[in-house]
Amino acid sequence: MNQTAEKFIRNPDMAKEEYIELIKCADDPEAVQALREEAVRVRKRYYGDKVYTRGLIEFTNYCRNNCYYCGIGRRNLHVRRYRLTKEEILECCRKGYELGFRTFVLQGGEDLWYTDKRMAEIIRAVRERYPDCAITLSLGERSYESYRLFKEAGADRYLLRHETANEEHYRKLHPPDMNLVVRKLCLSDLKLLGYQVGAGFMVGSPGQTVDCLAEDLVYLKELQPHMVGIGPFIPHHDTIFAEEKAGSVELTLFLLSIIRILLPKVLLPATTALGTLAPDGREKGLRAGANVVMPNLSPLENRKQYELYDHKNCTGEEAAECIGSLRRQVEASGYRLVSERGDAEV
Repeated sequence: MNQTAEKFIRNPDMAKEEYIELIKCADDPEAVQALREEAVRVRKRYYGDKVYTRGLIEFTNYCRNNCYYCGIGRRNLHVRRYRLTKEEILECCRKGYELGFRTFVLQGGEDLWYTDKRMAEIIRAVRERYPDCAITLSLGERSYESYRLFKEAGADRYLLRHETANEEHYRKLHPPDMNLVVRKLCLSDLKLLGYQVGAGFMVGSPGQTVDCLAEDLVYLKELQPHMVGIGPFIPHHDTIFAEEKAGSVELTLFLLSIIRILLPKVLLPATTALGTLAPDGREKGLRAGANVVMPNLSPLENRKQYELYDHKNCTGEEAAECIGSLRRQVEASGYRLVSERGDAEV
């Protein structure tokens, strides 16, 4: 076996320089296979053959930010904007519940039209109607008090990708009014408040180096999140990165295996971006150590409007309505789709 891979399997608690050497093994078929097999072994130890579903509700594509890689940034005048009402969000939840979803993910741009009061009302309404379900939020950066209010209203989890743990790389991806220190502080606040917390990053984003990826692994090891979402970078035609090359599916899969071994109990999605770049991307993600899928519950007419990157999949197995097809796809990968909240093992 590759010595670096073998050393990581024996002891995942490595220094940044060792992670750099590990990531460089992505071109070594022997290392890739060894880490994939170990990731599957670890994942089965804690989660068996279960794959958890999350019903994704993209409730607003307004955003106050202008991240350079994102298709719904505030400066993109070609986006047809929308906001869902509380009643429309509850209708998405109703359909999802009937389909067997027991986690709802309320995701949107950083849209301050949804004040703390409005968001708390929506969260309480979902909590009262579906007390047996988990509520995950993905609303971006908010204050400690906002996060506390949402937790008291009934939210369980919060997804906030850090995008990169390297300051110089962060500056290449974001405008001057955004700050990596603030992003990390938000993640710390969420942990302090008792959320199940999700972080994550894009693979192959412009300016990313092996050094950047190693820093991401060090940061994840320190943060100890309950969830990690990673997917290949995919350019959007209305951003400054329109002509950039998409990230590597194979490197993303390799990093999924690394993260599963590094954080054995983590909830790890096979993301939509993987399925967008490769027809069998989701199955490959599951075979690399992932244990979560996130079909889209948003209203049909809005799914294409929430376009963070080009050619985003939101139909077929990505659509919540096709849960039967998704179930067969998961079973073909050797796993079993379950209707459970799917909380992180702690």
